[in-house]
Parts: sequence; structure tokens; C-alpha cells
Amino acid sequence: TEEQALEFAVAHEMELDIRREHEPADSIRQIESQTDAPESLVPRSPVVVFMGHVDHGKTSLMDYIRKAHVAKGEAGGITQHIGAYRAPVGDRWVTFLDTPGHAAFTAMRARGAKVTDVAVLVVAADDGVMPQTEEAINHVRAAEVPIVVAINKCDLPQSNPLRVKQQLANLGLQTEEWGGKTICVEVSAVTGANVEKLLEALLLEAEMRELKANPKRDALGTVIEAQLTENFGPVATLLVQNGTLHTGDVVVAGSAYGRVRSLKDEHGRRMKEAGPAVPVRVAGLSQVPVAGDRFYVLDGVSAAKQLAEDNQRQLRQSSLAALRIPRSLEAVFQQMTAAEVRELPLIIKADVQGSVGALRENLEKIAHPEVRVRVIHAGTGGINESDVLLADASNAIILGFNAVPDPTARLLAENRNVSIRQYQIIYDVTDDIRKALEGMLAPRQQENRLGECNVVKTFKISRIGTVAGCMMTDGVINRNARV
Repeated sequence: TEEQALEFAVAHEMELDIRREHEPADSIRQIESQTDAPESLVPRSPVVVFMGHVDHGKTSLMDYIRKAHVAKGEAGGITQHIGAYRAPVGDRWVTFLDTPGHAAFTAMRARGAKVTDVAVLVVAADDGVMPQTEEAINHVRAAEVPIVVAINKCDLPQSNPLRVKQQLANLGLQTEEWGGKTICVEVSAVTGANVEKLLEALLLEAEMRELKANPKRDALGTVIEAQLTENFGPVATLLVQNGTLHTGDVVVAGSAYGRVRSLKDEHGRRMKEAGPAVPVRVAGLSQVPVAGDRFYVLDGVSAAKQLAEDNQRQLRQSSLAALRIPRSLEAVFQQMTAAEVRELPLIIKADVQGSVGALRENLEKIAHPEVRVRVIHAGTGGINESDVLLADASNAIILGFNAVPDPTARLLAENRNVSIRQYQIIYDVTDDIRKALEGMLAPRQQENRLGECNVVKTFKISRIGTVAGCMMTDGVINRNARV
């Protein structure tokens, strides 16, 4: 190439020899592209995450599985929580990720970490499907992960599993007994009823997906969580997705690298190696990695160090570029056109359910020969942090119809460069989306947010109108500003 010719010309002029060494980035590409021989693949455990509405029994159900399976025979139960654990079911194992709901699930997926094989949707039999339940379903569907439904609290006298199944059917989750494909198990985290059946259903789902891995290759996987400890320094919880991780292996994860000094399981017991679908706590890294980073095993520390420094430099450059290039509706559409993607993902938030239905129906009716609109989530209420995380993971645009983002969501959207477009007229929404699909969207006037305040009390004064007594919570308020 011209670049190589220039290098050799400069080297010849300075009487230097050029020796082109193996780049660490090439090693990563070779590891990712390496294909395993069919005879080397063996079945592996499924990786499962629990999701659902608040107070529907996710934690109670996981605690029962921990006590009955993970800590079986252990005096004092679990001695060390590492964010992931394994449960034996017969002669097989199931790996659970202990993540705080769908927010962490989506945040990891936004970093490219597709670690979950099956999602367990926990629904309380007495409450039924709630808004966060529907939100969790949309998050799982966006990740293209199969769903197993656990109807919890079936021991309560007011429980109504039939109503829950009807609500799930309305959301597109048809149970097997009603002719659908969704496995649904009625359980109780208090009595332990049908928990064994739930675990067997997870294994059945894993067998249907034919989850396999090669334990004889170098390990690669994902960072589940990490922290800085006083005794061991940076410690990370790694989920091995393929291969086997050994003590003494050289590992690189994002901008962190190092030689594995120790491997520990969920009980804090030392391990010599960790195979596919095994979560393990690792010490010996140079710094704390970020949850969702991929980790790889390399041949030497020098190559791992160089790759970590390259990753750090690329991360800094990408963050600076992201600050300069916000993700607008026009930018997303241009990216879709360049990548020949045939769908425009949208998230709809409105003040009332009727507006949500009307918006969704009108947007999905927009006809275009090359691209179509796909609403990945729609709900009522303000735009929250979970909506921004889902938009970031799915490269979607958030449409707020008489709905405003809360301060946390607004700040997160600015940091992640997620576009939030707010409307008061439904025809403006459909016109903007139609013009974007046709490539005719003109620049729109941007309103700058000055601050926020809470209305404490209102006073009605004749000839003046209504006066609002407000308490400022953020920013400033000016005399001629719009409210």
C-alpha cells in the first residue's frame, strides 16, 4: 500500500529496519472469528435472568433457589455474593444472573453484552400484569431472548393465575396449554411449590436452543460486575461463555488487563479452572473493568497491556466523537440507510393510554417502500431512565406526547446522546416520522431547558389570573421564559 511504501522510504532514508509485529487487535479478531469443530462442542448450562414488576417476588424466588439448591449442604448458606450463581438440577446446572431488574439487563445489552439465554418473567398471581411487567417484556423482546413465565404467589387465597394468563395472551405471550409457545409455571416462593418444575422448564428451553460450547479452547466471556477491594485490589465477576479459564491465564477486559491470581466461586472457595457458563470471581487485574466488557485470554502480558491501552484510547476518542455528534432522528435514519436496516425503532410515552394506542396505530400505518416503523415500547407516564436505557440499547428515538423526561432521564439521555422529541399534536408526530422516512425532514427549532421547579401552591387573583408559588429544583427561571 501507499502507507507501507512511505514507511519503507522513510526507514531507508534513516537507515532503519522495519519489523512488523503481530497486532493485539488482530488476536482479538481471530478469537472472535474462531469457529469450533462440531465434535468439540458439548452442552452448556443456560444463563438465566429474573425480570418483572416491583414486589412480585423476584428476590424471594431467587432466595428460595439459593437456599434450596446453591447453598444446599453449606453451613451458614452463601458466604460471598458475586452477582451470579449456579443451581444444580439433577445432573445439570442452571446459571443465574442476579441483576437489579431490566435496567441493568438493558444497560449491559447496550454495551454489546448478550449474555442471557433465557429470561424468567415473574408475575404475581394476585396483582397480575403491571406496567413494569409489560416494560420488561418489551426489553426482553428487544434483546430477542426467549421468555419463561413464573406466576408467583399462587399460595395466596386471592391469587388468580387464569387472569394472569389472559393478560399475558393480550401481550402476545400465549401459554402452551392455550396453544402457544410460552412456558408458564405456577410457583410459590414461600412454599417452594413447582420451583423444581420451573428449573426443569429452564433446562428444557436450553435443550431446545441447543446451547453448546467448547471447554478446550481459551476462555472468553463478559464482565458481570467489578469492584475495588481493600485486600485484593480490582476484583471482577466474569461469566465464561466459551472455553475454560485457568489460574495464571493472562486476561484483558476493556482497558483492564492482568494475570489471574485467583479464581473463586459463589461460596468464596478457590477454583483451579472455570468452564463455559460458570460465573467466577477473578483477582489480579490492573484496574476495575466496566460491566458488560468482553474479556479474552491472550498469550502474554505485553500484548494484553498494549490491547488495553488501545481500548482506552479508542474509548476516549469515541466518547469525544459522541459529544460532537448527537443522535438525532435524522442521524438515526442516515445510519439506517447506510447499514440497509429496514426498521426505524421508536419508543412512545404519552400522558394517557388512549394517546398511546392512537400514536402506535398511526405510526405503524405509515407506508414506505424501503423501511417501516417498529414501536419497541409504548407506555403512559413520564420518560424515565429505563426508557433511555432501552433507547440506547436499541438505537431508538423516544417520542414524548404530553410527556416530559424526569431530570435523571434527561441527564442520562444527554450523556448517551439519545434523542427525545416532545409533541403536543399527534399529527406533528406522524408528519415528522413520515418526512424522516422520505428524507425530507427539515431542521427543527430547539428549545433550551433553563431549569425546573415544583409548584407548591396556587393563588387565584382577580384581573391577574392564577399565580403559582414555586420552589426551584434545578437551573434558573427568567422573566420572559416559557413555562
